[in-house]
Amino acid sequence: MASTKEKPKEERVTGERSIRVVNIVVSTSLEHDIPLEKMAAVLSNTEYNPEQFPGLVIRIKDPKTSALIFSSGKVVCTGAKSLDKVEESIQQIIQSLKKINVEITVKPKITVQNIVASGSIGMDLNLNKLAMKLDNTEYEPEQFPGLVYKLMEAKATFLLFSNGKIVCTGTKSEAEVNAAVDKLIEVLKKVM
Repeated sequence: MASTKEKPKEERVTGERSIRVVNIVVSTSLEHDIPLEKMAAVLSNTEYNPEQFPGLVIRIKDPKTSALIFSSGKVVCTGAKSLDKVEESIQQIIQSLKKINVEITVKPKITVQNIVASGSIGMDLNLNKLAMKLDNTEYEPEQFPGLVYKLMEAKATFLLFSNGKIVCTGTKSEAEVNAAVDKLIEVLKKVM
């Protein structure tokens, strides 16, 4: 029987990677004017301060997401970890609007704006060396322990840490996340 102490070693094996989506940001339109003041007055899970920001914030418990809703019916939803959860969140907003007699008759067209993924690429990284050898990097270890690397070919931005942990942002699908991580690993292997 394998002991639990062996597992961390397996995660550091070169080439082994584990990446998962941690946040999806989407926009949509409900194609209906929304009475934000009424929404804020009736629903407890909202914040609305029009002097500071023109949108209303609604927090959804399950799936744990937040959305900005504008009086024009435009919505920006964040926090979901899958497109199914995005759909659930939008449906919950539509249900909430029914409580204030706003009937949404369209099926909102959801546009992914950004996907954030995090995980490990399974190799230790020399961030000083990478900062010198790669273009489009920002690295100031006195201020922050991660290196920012813009991978132009993949239209993705990575946050790289010396232990091989990464954060990927700027992609718009899970396929793009995986392609960007593959490209990142390919680039890193050339310069390490």
